[in-house]
Amino acid sequence: MHRIGIVVGVVSLVLAVSAPFAASAAPAPVAGPPGTAAEAAAAVRQAAPQRPLIAVSHRGAAGHAPENTLAGLDAARRLGARTVEIDVQRTKDGALVLLHDAGLARTTDVEEVFPNRSSRLVADYTLAEVRRLDAGSWFSSAFRGERVPTLGQALDRLETLGLNLFLEIKEPARHPGIEEDVARELRGRPAWLREGPASEPRRLVVQSFDWEVVRSSKRVLPSVPHGLLGRVPEDRLAEFTWAQMINPNHTTVDAAYIDLLHEHGYETMPYTLNTRAAMDTVLRSGADGFITDYPDAGLRAIRDFLARKSYGADTPEQVAAVPSIVPLVPVPLRH
Repeated sequence: MHRIGIVVGVVSLVLAVSAPFAASAAPAPVAGPPGTAAEAAAAVRQAAPQRPLIAVSHRGAAGHAPENTLAGLDAARRLGARTVEIDVQRTKDGALVLLHDAGLARTTDVEEVFPNRSSRLVADYTLAEVRRLDAGSWFSSAFRGERVPTLGQALDRLETLGLNLFLEIKEPARHPGIEEDVARELRGRPAWLREGPASEPRRLVVQSFDWEVVRSSKRVLPSVPHGLLGRVPEDRLAEFTWAQMINPNHTTVDAAYIDLLHEHGYETMPYTLNTRAAMDTVLRSGADGFITDYPDAGLRAIRDFLARKSYGADTPEQVAAVPSIVPLVPVPLRH
């Protein structure tokens, strides 16, 4: 089945992909934590609720600003994103910081600031040391002085910007118990634990390539939707009834696999799509959205996809005949 079942007009198309998130709705029901009766009873699940298609802005807005920085979050909002993805790791003294790689060398000036240190792993540096690093100049001189933020700083900025979050736990084998640290941070900000209505994008999803860590995180955050990164084999889909999403590499899936995920009750947001051809293919395959470094391009792809659906345009000739759509209106930053 295809995930888009409604026909929308031009005005509603613009609103659907650019309206800010409404964060004040009551929480939606969710399955109980793994190992409970709720899990055992979920062998046959209802289809996932139909939500708006979204382009999840990867690592902040990695195509436009240094990844996993506050500047990246600002850029995502400025470009119209509704949801961002960020990565979290842990410092030597237990602070949660935004970083994709296990090491600091690619995205900071750690080699200049600490030339005599043998390790470049974030796990070998204290938060005070990490805060001395420039995390923006590698991307562009315009971002010189941008710092590696803590998870708490990022959550505060996301709330200010009105953005939703896909939170990826990185390198959990290097950071035993990090899922519990993440849970404590989120519990200190209860607004992140309240799921919005099914008509809106999900407020928060915790995900990882380490599926056991995802399961452990679900135990400590039972009300929060969780996702598995990577392609789950077809014969194992019934094992993860406690998860709400399966988000594979877009090169590993097709329409048949996406249909199968939906039949098992999972939503799916493949990663990381940075060409229009890939975006169009995944949307036609029935995905619920996708993850991209370029949220502005992703929004255009979704807008055009919905326009083609509303006009019943399937062939290249029909697509070419679809009237021009009003450009997306930039969404101003909240202050």
